[in-house]
Amino acid sequence: MTQPITVSLVDANPAARENCAAAINRSQAIRVASTYATGEEALRQIPANPPNIVLMDIRLPRMSGIECTARLKARCPNLGIIIFTSLNDHNSIFGALRAGAIGYLLKRTSLDMLVKSIEEAHEGGAPMSASIAQQVVRFFHPQQTESKAEALTRREQELISLLAKGRHYKEIAAALGISVDTVRSHIRRMYEKLNVHSRTEVVLKVLKNKPGSIAR
Repeated sequence: MTQPITVSLVDANPAARENCAAAINRSQAIRVASTYATGEEALRQIPANPPNIVLMDIRLPRMSGIECTARLKARCPNLGIIIFTSLNDHNSIFGALRAGAIGYLLKRTSLDMLVKSIEEAHEGGAPMSASIAQQVVRFFHPQQTESKAEALTRREQELISLLAKGRHYKEIAAALGISVDTVRSHIRRMYEKLNVHSRTEVVLKVLKNKPGSIAR
């Protein structure tokens, strides 16, 4: 039998952790391996036995989920961390992406979509809630950066526009006439552009050039 995808939950709310774990465990393909109430606890325990995917809330006591994400990625570079939160402001979204999150889902996400998003992330995708993708679209289009080589390509803009409409990877592949693997590859490169801890610093350059941005 195929081994289930292992998930760790980091959420300060006990009821939220319990309900989310129960819902995820109903899927035969995914198993919740551990849950944590604080970023400090997650940072102590997860590196010793990393799961496949971490679902990370941002609102945590003391250490925020964004800071915990950055610290976990520094210790476990290959760890897939999906932000799972009720926050949908620019500071939270781009702060999480800069910290190394590979996806951003809102807590109103349905169970089916959450399960699919975990599976997509495990396969190399970068899942986003539709409203989050819409914010990224509005932020980057028609935003100009200092280097056109670091800007989102036309194909990436088409792809993220389809994500913003809530399309799944197979639907995007059919709409663009490409394979699902190519969709995943485009999304991975797009997220690398947003992640300043990787090779590209496009977010910082865009934020510096955008009036009223969150850059300091």
